[in-house]
Amino acid sequence: QVQLVESGGGLVQAGGSLRLSCAASGSIFRINEMGWYRQAPGKQRELVATITSAGSRNYVDSVKGRFTISRDNAKNTVYLQMNSLKPEDTAVYYCSAGISTGWYLSAKGYWGQGTQVTVSS
Repeated sequence: QVQLVESGGGLVQAGGSLRLSCAASGSIFRINEMGWYRQAPGKQRELVATITSAGSRNYVDSVKGRFTISRDNAKNTVYLQMNSLKPEDTAVYYCSAGISTGWYLSAKGYWGQGTQVTVSS
């Protein structure tokens, strides 16, 4: 059984910062790509940022220069540092990871339960 547990969401004023964390636990053999997605009310879930096991990063244009994704492979944890937050960043943020539970098994996608980020104007 694999679990992803997020933390760090909350309420912040525009221009402020938050740091999200997501820790993977359970029968983990290897974690490939990890990422953050978000879903605002009435909108589809969208990709925010991803990071490979080698550290290669990708961001959606709307957060470039403001958000930074990082990971600690020893702790099976991915982070999202969010600076210069805007009201339009308000959403439920979900972490995801491609995880293999055995050397002979292909990676499967797992999701966290989500954490609310609210940015007030």
